[in-house]
Amino acid sequence: MKTALLWSPLFCLLLLGRVSADEEIEDEEGVLVLKGANFDRALERFPHLLVEFYAPWCGHCKALAPEYVKAAAKLKSEGSEIRLAKVDATEESDLAQQFGVRGYPTIKFFKNGDKSSPKEYTAGREAEDIVNWLKKRTGPAATSLTDVAAAEGLVEGSEVAVIGFFKDAESDAAKQFLLAAESVDDIPFGITSSSEVFAKYQLSKDGVALFKKFDEGRNNFDGEITKENLLNFIKSNQLPLVIEFTEQTAPKIFGGEIKTHILLFLPKSVTDYQGKLDNFKTAAESFKGKILFIFIDSDHSDNQRILEFFGLKKEECPAIRLITLEEEMTKYKPESDELTPENIRDFCNKFLEGKVKPHLMSQDVSDDWDKQPVKVLVGKNFEEVAFDETKNVFVEFYAPWCGHCKQLAPIWDKLGETYKDHENIVIAKMDSTANEVETVKVHSFPTLKFFPAGPERTVIDYNGERTLEGFKKFLESGGKDGGVDEEDLEDLEDIEEPDVEGEEEEATAKKDEL
Repeated sequence: MKTALLWSPLFCLLLLGRVSADEEIEDEEGVLVLKGANFDRALERFPHLLVEFYAPWCGHCKALAPEYVKAAAKLKSEGSEIRLAKVDATEESDLAQQFGVRGYPTIKFFKNGDKSSPKEYTAGREAEDIVNWLKKRTGPAATSLTDVAAAEGLVEGSEVAVIGFFKDAESDAAKQFLLAAESVDDIPFGITSSSEVFAKYQLSKDGVALFKKFDEGRNNFDGEITKENLLNFIKSNQLPLVIEFTEQTAPKIFGGEIKTHILLFLPKSVTDYQGKLDNFKTAAESFKGKILFIFIDSDHSDNQRILEFFGLKKEECPAIRLITLEEEMTKYKPESDELTPENIRDFCNKFLEGKVKPHLMSQDVSDDWDKQPVKVLVGKNFEEVAFDETKNVFVEFYAPWCGHCKQLAPIWDKLGETYKDHENIVIAKMDSTANEVETVKVHSFPTLKFFPAGPERTVIDYNGERTLEGFKKFLESGGKDGGVDEEDLEDLEDIEEPDVEGEEEEATAKKDEL
């Protein structure tokens, strides 16, 4: 996720201020601009430094930029010694390589000038998330609230806050509360023994309360106070019953522990928009802590590839899909298109009971699918072609918008020409944005897989050079030269460089998130 803040040194110098000249560190809207030449000096000067490695063309960085500036401003207004900085990783490639930057944005926290083991930033992309995470990393796990004003300041200044009320701050329950606080990076915690604060929030005995600026506003913990119980309580209540998918909320959605998500694709322009959203929210009340309910504005241009990923068109919305994000991503589709609370609840309950089958997209088989040298596969004909025991089938799984796939297309066509009259080698391709098969999970584009002849249903991943010569060697070797058996692929990750415009990287990141 990236930021394209264009700047000129003169403009920054005159209007935005800078750190003193002898430090040679520019300050852009309160964010330090770091380079290889001044990086070490920044670490020496600032004991707590959060650094974003970004690319100017990256859409995620652009979305983060204003929130990053807000976070820097908030910390400065509070007199904090924590500073925020950024590095253009496309210009400072040595720094990016030194700190293992493999995607954008990558955000790392440096403490006391230590470059050896910076902490990876793991929280959300809104200013409050950034500030809360940093305060947790530089201060106590829970702030001591000695009076009502301190408690009110914590509650009113946070989207979500947790307060532990303990008459004895050294009790076992208080210690369990602090252990839970240490485990949560993105929410501020407070702890109090003040009788005034107890009275203010209407507690007569020890307890824990979660305060939030949405839904019911407050949740009181009920049960034995243990770290595990508190973490489950927080997980179930820290997000809204229905959360809108945006660049800012995406980290909260996908970084959370709830890996089953139901998505409502709803255009904000639709008739009775609020009524449909309310129906969705009503259904959500029954599945707190089990299923995350997410709303996606299907009118928004940024969300069009998400619709495509689920095989939806704008005119088909409102629509609902359910997805699991465990080891393998699986999608589910309800039988009914009527979005009543009862139907949504019934769909979710059937899923939890294991009574819903995965939804696999497929186009229809075209009449001329096998007339060209490169055969065109879809979900409906994949099994019979790829697992034909008499054929060696080499398949490209691609996306129409993917820059790397477009670069590969002429080479793949030449490969098809080379083997068009071969007795038992078949070159094929499948649009994986419109077709899915149970036996193959595609995580990046293009993915190349080889299905050798025989009854074993073996699948071999191609990881060699993407050249005509490389492909020919692979095929002539029976899938050994440049191939890796799927069983040996557990730790192998396909890392791709984005094209110049950043289009593929940004779109692939959106796909990976879902």
